[in-house]
Amino acid sequence: MEDANGVTGTVDNGPAQLAGRGVKLPDELVGLSDKELGALELKLRKKIDLRLLPMIILIYIMNYLDRNNIASARIAGPNGKGIQDELSLTSSQYQVGTTISILFVGYLLMQVPSNLFLNKIGLPAVYLPTCMIVWGVISSATAGVHSYGGLIAVRFFLGFVEAAFFPGALFYLSSWYTRKELGLRTALLYSGSLVSGAFSGLISAGITSGLDGVHGLRAWRWLFIIEGIVTITIAFISFFILPNFPRTTTWLTPQERALAVWRLEEDIGVDDWTSSSAQSIWHGFALAVKDPKVYVLTLILTGIVSAGSVTNFFPTVVQTLNFGTIQTLLLTTPPYVLAVITSMANAWHADRTGERFLHVVLPLCVGLAAFIIAACATSTAARYVSMMLMVPGVYTGYVVCLAWISNSIPRPPAKRAAALALINAVSNASSIWASYLYPQSASPRYVMAFAVNCGTVGVAIIGAAVLRVMLMRLNRKLDRGNLVEGAVQAAGSEAAIQKGFRFLL
Repeated sequence: MEDANGVTGTVDNGPAQLAGRGVKLPDELVGLSDKELGALELKLRKKIDLRLLPMIILIYIMNYLDRNNIASARIAGPNGKGIQDELSLTSSQYQVGTTISILFVGYLLMQVPSNLFLNKIGLPAVYLPTCMIVWGVISSATAGVHSYGGLIAVRFFLGFVEAAFFPGALFYLSSWYTRKELGLRTALLYSGSLVSGAFSGLISAGITSGLDGVHGLRAWRWLFIIEGIVTITIAFISFFILPNFPRTTTWLTPQERALAVWRLEEDIGVDDWTSSSAQSIWHGFALAVKDPKVYVLTLILTGIVSAGSVTNFFPTVVQTLNFGTIQTLLLTTPPYVLAVITSMANAWHADRTGERFLHVVLPLCVGLAAFIIAACATSTAARYVSMMLMVPGVYTGYVVCLAWISNSIPRPPAKRAAALALINAVSNASSIWASYLYPQSASPRYVMAFAVNCGTVGVAIIGAAVLRVMLMRLNRKLDRGNLVEGAVQAAGSEAAIQKGFRFLL
């Protein structure tokens, strides 16, 4: 954690010297030595890591697969002909009815209400798996679609229900982990998206080569059936594994529960989620919309997500290399694998140093270069190199920026929940218009799409610089003891400021 002068030291994820942290220990921990407290914290963090992270990553893998497998379904069939050809959809109809436009209408509408409701009830281990079961059923139902209207209906409701997961998961993590731990855990969560992007092509390749025509069903229909069933199965299992919030997780010991609550209070200077009755749904939303940091963060994320919309069409973009269907689907895997590696390394280093700005901007510069190469190059080697860099370039900085939201808007929890959902909803709105940048007629170079992506990445870089300046100014005010209303609201409370809270830059 930063010192009183706003200087960020090296983060150590090992056991801490808890007794000297400056926040009163709860009664359950009084009398324990620093060594005993450190061992208890390490045991608690491992327990939560093992029960929360693998399960939530697996859920995100299925969330991403169920939402984006239609990109693979577009070419999952003989001679690269899949759902679009069988349903006789025009390019415009496919763009409206898929990942993309109509799905994101439902996806955007539900995010803020869902996150505020999750914060209110305080039971993510019940709420999120329930939503998962519902979207698994809806995803499976896509296999029964025979018309454009049916596709529109299914995709809208899929987006409506899936909206609960990602902003809910970000809030979930921020309710268990301190700021110095959150960047890496956010990267681990988002690795679910990247892993699913990597393996969706492999899964589609297996289905295309083995199940096309079985029981009279085309391969793309089996894709939805199989992935939907897997989603429902995982959801039922997660009911018995996931924790709720620190105060609502019954399988923690009293000492562990007290420590889990206290860690979050010590990190910021004020308590986090206390009880359902203490949560006001719309007050948190009102606080979020009044905070200028929310709008700058929204600008950054919108630029990144807009450029990242290329992943919705990645199999189609890779298809421009003119390999066969199976080879095309297999070639979509390496860029995602590289993105997982770079995202983990970047987030780990961001937590280690406590720095955020450069860990967001430098990867975006790589993405900018990749889009320029893709728009200009014509050789197969150069184009595939650009595709290898696109996904890591966009998402390596993205995961750190997601953690930067909770770092910059830590308290109260209702405000953090609203801000996470609002920023994610507005930023994902860019996927609606970005989807129209990839018509088949623009193949193979997609010059307009990649030019727009360069522009939105540039906007994100500028936004990150603006946010850093804003946070530096707030930290200077806090250093001077200038507890003006704006600084107090930005930090979460006057108590947080008095205990040395400073924003991560």
